[in-house]
Amino acid sequence: MKTVPATHPQPAPSRASFFRSFVYAWNGLWHAIRTQRNARIHAGIAIIAITLGFVLHISPVEFAMVFVAITGVFISEMFNTVAEACVDLATREYHPLARIAKDVAAGAVLLNAMLSVVIGLLVFGPHLWPLFLHLLHR
Repeated sequence: MKTVPATHPQPAPSRASFFRSFVYAWNGLWHAIRTQRNARIHAGIAIIAITLGFVLHISPVEFAMVFVAITGVFISEMFNTVAEACVDLATREYHPLARIAKDVAAGAVLLNAMLSVVIGLLVFGPHLWPLFLHLLHR
């Protein structure tokens, strides 16, 4: 008969460590914005998209789609940063698998950015098209 070792209950994490995890998460987000040029570009485009949403009075559902697009691009950019850091930690020399890891992570960001452009066109297009036509017929 096999005996199972007794497990000792783990103490619940303290509130301080719970809140500290938010500080660590914020540090990660801030690191990405501070050190990654593309993350700063995405942040600038996000500010423009949010401002345009307010100016055009887009609906709450349209704002939700814009925020999903913005967050998706930031998340993929941050995972790309993680992949690059892990590959760089593992090797400084060229390796085909390291190149594949970095290229695929960058491709995920590109695909997500392309999706965000489509979402932006679908959300903002119907609001901007009449304005464009009005300016065209002046």
